[in-house]
Amino acid sequence: MDAADFSAVLSEVRRFVRERVVPLEAEIDEKDEMPAEIREAAKKMGLFGFALPEEYGGLGLSMYEEAQLMFELGYTTPALRSMFGTNNGIAGHVLMVGGTEEQKAEWLPRIASGDVLASFALTEAEAGSDPSTLTTRAHLDGDEWVINGAKRYITNAPLADVFMVFARTDPDAPRTRGISTFLVPAGTPGLTVAPKDHKMGQFGAWTADVYFDDVRVPASALVGGEAGLDRGFGTAMGCIAHGRVHISSLCVGMAERLVDESVEYASTRRQSGKLIGSFQLVQGLIADSMTDYYAGRATVLEAARAFDAGTDTKIGPSCTKYFASEMVWRVADRAVQVHGGAGYMRGVAVERFYRDARLFRIYEGTSQIQQVIIAKALLGEAARG
Repeated sequence: MDAADFSAVLSEVRRFVRERVVPLEAEIDEKDEMPAEIREAAKKMGLFGFALPEEYGGLGLSMYEEAQLMFELGYTTPALRSMFGTNNGIAGHVLMVGGTEEQKAEWLPRIASGDVLASFALTEAEAGSDPSTLTTRAHLDGDEWVINGAKRYITNAPLADVFMVFARTDPDAPRTRGISTFLVPAGTPGLTVAPKDHKMGQFGAWTADVYFDDVRVPASALVGGEAGLDRGFGTAMGCIAHGRVHISSLCVGMAERLVDESVEYASTRRQSGKLIGSFQLVQGLIADSMTDYYAGRATVLEAARAFDAGTDTKIGPSCTKYFASEMVWRVADRAVQVHGGAGYMRGVAVERFYRDARLFRIYEGTSQIQQVIIAKALLGEAARG
């Protein structure tokens, strides 16, 4: 995107987030629902397709540009980003990475516009950060695929119009092979979405289990057509690598907000007749958080540059996801400490962000999985003993 146009996009999103969404954060958290007017505004701004190609109606942002956009979106409740994150990220990228031209033409314009909400159905009860152990299966019956299994914690499942479903199509293949991806529209007979999960935080962002009981889809539902058979694991890993940089950027945006909340509180709250910002131990908490935020921002931008260049699409995404998710958790913890008792009270922004931030260390691959990925990539055979 032209630099001037991109700057205008960032400015518009910043105003939208800070003037329209931030004032609604407590309501979103309390009602566990994103207001319809915010959803419609996000559609009009093109936020459902910012990472999708322009030829399909998206904004076509690079990873570096997307990271900067996520800094702005991360400044408020994660429910905002979650509303359209899967369209741009792991779900939309399934088609970008592995779809046929026909599948892209049919689905991507509607995904980019927000007319279709897509879900990424990979995680299972016993296949989370390591999806190679998934047990959902699909077999060919005539000219239809029949899918059986269950998925867990699927973002936007209660609202989704289409699911990108990963299923084992060759049970005898090695774990990272024999997995394929299917486009399954909501409402297909045999597909059931459970009631939404009641989570610790990130209210307004809905997840739920999804069940497949002899779900039949046509052969054309196989992502990538015949060429996509048994390539689902590679497709998933490619989507998740992009998602790790995406989530890392969100963490940086939240860290900026937490620093701002801490500074504001320390600049106005008095204790023992003094502003608490005059106490050196409080200053230390804020200085540490600003340093963490600064390092996180630099790490994400460097990972995004390398991702765009194709020079690092594995270690970099894992390093930045590991660092940024742990970083924002530290910053959130310090923000509560700066606020003291007030930081433990519902209705105070840092209390809400404290609950919200905890999930970042788990999804898109836990911190422990990132450690394993990084170490194995560096050590090679030595990591296997």
